[in-house]
Amino acid sequence: MPTPVSSSSRFQLPSGLKLMNAAFGGWTLLVFVFLYLPIAVLVIYSFNTSRLNIVWEGFTWNWYGRVWQDTRLMRALQNSLIVATVTTTASVIIGTVGAWLLHRYRYRFSRTIQTLIAVPMIMPEIVMGISLLIFFTTLSMELGFLTVIVSHTTFCFPFVLVAVQARLHGLDPALEEAAMDLGATPVRAFWLVIVPCLRPAILSGGLMAFTLSMDEIIVTFFTSSAQSATLPLLVFGMAKVGLNPMLNALSALFILATVAFVLFTEHLRRLSRR
Repeated sequence: MPTPVSSSSRFQLPSGLKLMNAAFGGWTLLVFVFLYLPIAVLVIYSFNTSRLNIVWEGFTWNWYGRVWQDTRLMRALQNSLIVATVTTTASVIIGTVGAWLLHRYRYRFSRTIQTLIAVPMIMPEIVMGISLLIFFTTLSMELGFLTVIVSHTTFCFPFVLVAVQARLHGLDPALEEAAMDLGATPVRAFWLVIVPCLRPAILSGGLMAFTLSMDEIIVTFFTSSAQSATLPLLVFGMAKVGLNPMLNALSALFILATVAFVLFTEHLRRLSRR
């Protein structure tokens, strides 16, 4: 009589495959250590009492308090929030409307238009910054909040447009047709039928635009004034002077805010699936 083979031995992995899985697991662990160990060290040293921030001397919350008391940092943070909020709003409007027009209507040079829209997404930032500076100088525009917002919107709205276009390709065109058959105008059908279906894409594109605007430094360097300097510009200037423990505390706060944004986005994604 043949000996029955148990289910555990039947699906046992070969030794070579086990070795490969172990190697991939070790490689994945090294990648995570490489990515997150510097961040962990940065957060830990944000509680260090040492001003040089090289050797651990003791635990303190002092640097976090100094961040909130620094008027330059708070003013730069306010500038960044103003620029990012206005940029996100403009990018969502331009990107959503532009994606809908390119999807709904056929233009003679639609492919060329889409290519030109995608150029700011891949163009080197220093080239964009210099070209925008030349453009504003040619128009005799004084550098300030307006030039920074226009510059940020230039490279942010294509991300919204691409996200909305991807969502539009999956929509049933009969939805708009049904709304118009029931008496809705094209604008009303777009606002009441299409926009709710595009909400996840609009939200993801808006979050991307907000993140890119808050993080931008090179384009902002060429298009801002002293009064409209954003937080990344100030942090860059402080880092060039030398090690400052406040930068560790500020970075830790940004990491916390990033984690909160990720969790909030995941919560909205789950709500959109219900």
